[in-house]
Amino acid sequence: MSDQQLRPGTWRIDRAHSVVGFSVRHMMISRVRGRFEMFDAELTVPEDPLQSSVRATVDAASIDTDDAQRDARVRSADFLDTAMHPQWTFLSTGVRTSGEDFLLDGDLSVKGSTRPVVLRLEFNGVRQDASGLFRARFRAGTEISRSDFGVDIEMPMDGGGVVVADRIRIEIDAEFTHEAD
Repeated sequence: MSDQQLRPGTWRIDRAHSVVGFSVRHMMISRVRGRFEMFDAELTVPEDPLQSSVRATVDAASIDTDDAQRDARVRSADFLDTAMHPQWTFLSTGVRTSGEDFLLDGDLSVKGSTRPVVLRLEFNGVRQDASGLFRARFRAGTEISRSDFGVDIEMPMDGGGVVVADRIRIEIDAEFTHEAD
């Protein structure tokens, strides 16, 4: 943890130092991991950091699982339908403490469906870089049901189970910047 606190004002995500990733069970025995290359986020911090808000977007077509053929299939109408639903959004509705961590409540919109989600949020501190920018680091995660968001393709396997599980783990490492006064 750093010796500096989260300063009031607007913080912008630094995409070069951030990752929006996910993992999902594949064929009941392994996990496919991926990330989104294009995303944006803004953190607004008032005097009381527990009153902060986050607004984030993800370009759904920027999915990358290190397999171009799989990525094309996931972008299709069978899964994410990125032609009809190109952008996902997250709008926070509140922040609360949970031990040393925080819970970030919000509404996640994916593929035309909006559902409340709770992200477990870890604040890793603030540092000022050589150019005078303050940098704040966060780690967040949650698990969602893909079918709750209309990604309801069923691919049963012979002998039981499914090719793609319903539960998706979302993992975010985010670095935000705020200019010095």
